[in-house]
Formats: sequence, C-alpha cells, structure tokens
Amino acid sequence: MKLLLDTHILLWSLSGSEKLPTRIKNALEKKSNDLWLSPITTWEVLMLCEKGRIKVDHKDSVKWINEILKTLPFSEAPLNHEVAIRSRQIDLPHQNPADRFLVATALVYGLKLLTVDQKIRDNDHHKLCF
Repeated sequence: MKLLLDTHILLWSLSGSEKLPTRIKNALEKKSNDLWLSPITTWEVLMLCEKGRIKVDHKDSVKWINEILKTLPFSEAPLNHEVAIRSRQIDLPHQNPADRFLVATALVYGLKLLTVDQKIRDNDHHKLCF
C-alpha cells in the first residue's frame, strides 16, 4: 500500500509518541508498504519549529529535517500544478493550506493518507484515509 504521512504522523513516529495509533504504527513498520512524504510536510514542520510549537533535538531545524529526509525511506510526492488545482477543488471544512495540499496530493497520486485528523476523516475524502 502507498501511504502518505500527515505531518503529525511523521512527528509522532519520530518521537515515539503514545498518540500514534497501533494500526498506523503497524502500517509504518510493514515492509511491503511504500511510505510517501509531501514537501508540504517539510514546510509545515519548519513552520511549527519557527513558531515554537514543536522542539527538535537539533538546534538547527533545517539541518534536522534534512537529516531525516536523507535517512528515512520515503518517496517524495511532488507538488505540481495538478496538486495545486486539486487543493482548491476539494471540500474541506477549513482552509488550512497544509491539509488541503496533503489531501490533494493523496488524491492525485493515489495514496492513502495516514492521519488521525477528524476534520479530514469525517468529510467526503474519508475513503482516502488510512
């Protein structure tokens, strides 16, 4: 299965958080699953660091995220015009750009979105969520 990680799933998996549901932890560990990451997740992690909403083990958040991108087995789900257009066509109950781009990315690339975000899971796009 091709799985796109929502930002909180990436952060929880890296920190070993108890918030990470067992079903998602198992999916992340299953060798036959392909793990995908959007550049939007990188952007959102850096924004959270800049705002002080998350703390990383490294003083330089850019260096930290680059190390993660080099060492973890993710495929990149590139942003492109199709994703940008789709992000404006989807029906979400909010205008959060990161969520819109992640849902659009999952739709365009045929990925399952690993998320526990109820705002995404409860709408018309719940079938694309894992």
